[in-house]
Amino acid sequence: MTGTLHNRPRYAARLNAFKRKGGGIADMIAAAGRVGGLDAADLNYPDHFDGQTAAGLSRMLADQGMAANGLAMRYYTEAEFAIGAFTNPDPAIRRAAIDLTKRGIDAAAEMGAPLMTLWMGQDGFDYAFQLDYAAAWDATIAALQEVADHNPAVAISIEYKPNEPRAFALMPDIGTTLLGVTEADRPNLGVTLDFAHVLYADEMPAHSARLVDRHSRLLGVHLNDGYGKRDDGLMVGTVHPVQTVELFVELSRIGYDGVIYFDTFPDQSGLSPVEEARTNIEIAERLRALAGPLARDGALAAAIARQDAAESQRIVARALYGGAA
Repeated sequence: MTGTLHNRPRYAARLNAFKRKGGGIADMIAAAGRVGGLDAADLNYPDHFDGQTAAGLSRMLADQGMAANGLAMRYYTEAEFAIGAFTNPDPAIRRAAIDLTKRGIDAAAEMGAPLMTLWMGQDGFDYAFQLDYAAAWDATIAALQEVADHNPAVAISIEYKPNEPRAFALMPDIGTTLLGVTEADRPNLGVTLDFAHVLYADEMPAHSARLVDRHSRLLGVHLNDGYGKRDDGLMVGTVHPVQTVELFVELSRIGYDGVIYFDTFPDQSGLSPVEEARTNIEIAERLRALAGPLARDGALAAAIARQDAAESQRIVARALYGGAA
C-alpha cells in the first residue's frame, strides 16, 4: 500500500474455495474470474499443477483477467510427509521435501510470480518425547536456507500457524517464526500473516505486522476472520472489524504494497464461493476506506500516545459506526 490507502491493491482468493466435485483447476480459475475484483491468485504446488504446465496455468489466469501472485507449497499430497517434511526423521524424505520445494520455486519463477509461501503444517509434533527438538529446528533452518538459496530472486515466506494438522507446530507464533527467519539469515526470506492464524496464536494482527516489519519482511497478508479457537476462515471483518481496520492502518504505516489474499472457507458454511468472495472484497474496501483517515487522524495518534483507550475507541467507533464528530 506504499503509505497510502487511495489505490486498491490487487485482491486474490483461495482457489480451492471454488472447487466443485468433478472439476479441476481450470474450473476453479473460471469461477474466481466470475467474482469481479479478483485480479491475482496464489496456486498450490504441486496439486494445482497436476496435469498442467506453468505456461498453461498462466494463460488460464490471464483469460480471467488475473495474474499469478505466487505459489504455496502443500506437503499433504505425499503420505510420507505426514510426520514431517523438513523435519522428517528419514533424511531421504527430508531431501524429497526440499527438492519438491525447489521445483515449486522454479514453477513460480516460470510464471513470473516470484513468491513461494511455506505453510509447514506437517513440521511439528503430537506427543512429549516424540521429537528431537534441536535436530528438528536445525533441519528446518538448513532447509529454509537451501530453498532460499535455490533462486534468490524468488521470495520465500513463512506462514505460521499454532497447530493443525500436528498438535504443535515447530513455528507456531510470530516470535518463534522471526527467530527462525533471523537464524536462517537470507535476504529473500520473510513472513506471511494470516489473520485467523494470528488470532489463533493469541496475537494482535497489527502488532504482529509491526514486528515483522521491524525484524524481517512482510511478504504476504491473508485476510479472513475467526473466533481465535481454530482456523475458522470466516469472511473478512465479520468478527473482528476493529482489529481488521487497525491492521490496515498498520499496513499503511509500514508501506505494505503486496496482494491481499482472502483465505476463507465458504464450503464449510455452504456459501456460494462467488458471493462470499464478493462480500470479502466489499467489506475489505469499506474497512480500508476507514483506515486511511484514521492513519492520519491527529487526535487518534495523540490518544494512542497516552494510551487513552476510552478516547481512541470513541474515535474508531465514530469512524466505523457514524455519529457526532
